[in-house]
Amino acid sequence: MPKMKSKRALMKRIKVTGSGKLKRHSAYTSHLAPRKTTKQKRHLRKAKLVHPSDYKRIKSLISK
Repeated sequence: MPKMKSKRALMKRIKVTGSGKLKRHSAYTSHLAPRKTTKQKRHLRKAKLVHPSDYKRIKSLISK
C-alpha cells in the first residue's frame, strides 16, 4: 500500500515552528473589514498558534 499524502492545502496555511508548535493566521481579516474596529483588525494581523485541542488532528494531516 502506498504512503498517505499530506494535505497540501493545509501545508500552505500552517507553518511548524522550531519548537514544533503549529503557527496559523487569523480568520475574519478581509471580509467586511471596514466595519471592524482598528483594534480588532490590528489583533487579527498577528499569527496565532493552533489550539491544543486541534493540534493532534492537524499534525496528522500535515505529516503523512
